Amino acid sequence: MGRSPKNHRPDLNGVLVIDKPLGLSSAAVCRAVRRATGGAKVGHAGTLDPLASGVLLVCLGSATKMVDRLMAGEKRYLADVDLSAFSTTDDMEGEAVVIEPARVPDRASIERACAAMVGEVMQAPPAFSAVHVGGERAYKLARRGERDSSIGAPDLPAKPVVIHAMDILAYDWPALTLDVRCGKGTYIRSIARDLGRALGTGGRLSGLRRTRVGPFTIDDALTMDALEHFDASMLREMPV
Repeated sequence: MGRSPKNHRPDLNGVLVIDKPLGLSSAAVCRAVRRATGGAKVGHAGTLDPLASGVLLVCLGSATKMVDRLMAGEKRYLADVDLSAFSTTDDMEGEAVVIEPARVPDRASIERACAAMVGEVMQAPPAFSAVHVGGERAYKLARRGERDSSIGAPDLPAKPVVIHAMDILAYDWPALTLDVRCGKGTYIRSIARDLGRALGTGGRLSGLRRTRVGPFTIDDALTMDALEHFDASMLREMPV
């Protein structure tokens, strides 16, 4: 394993709350922060996929030791769900399987299905995810399964996660927007998939924006453009 890059700014310790844009990886944001700060030690608390936007916490200096504590905090998302299809990736990237339900669910039916998913529930991660299966990332196994049907997608065991709340913000078949509050390890793609199964429809994530991690909200977040004018006053203290 290679050494961590040297910390050229030991004076910078704290949290940068970044509004990660679509199309950019969490690692790319960390690289941009390191450049903007002149080589500070950085690490992010909770990956956001390139197809998701919103709150990404980038820890600097001594705050990098607290990444696990930040990741354990409650998270909040705005999730757009397409109920017309499932997909191999549980989002818009994978091959779609269009579903024609026996009946289009009304809002009351969706509210009941959402309520049934609140609390401590068992959730299987998406086949295309970063969880380890026999020492290998699940998405690597799934990609091999796409090339060789004899392998197939990995069968990932369900694990307990906590969903604190799921509220409907908008619904116009087949588009559904949810406000989700959840704990560590919850996959919003899996929520979309499992909701579709419960409703007898499809279910894949069509858009995702994280609006809060622990005490830090999207209102606290800096744009990537703001990093061009980085100042130590932008750093937030670690929560007690």
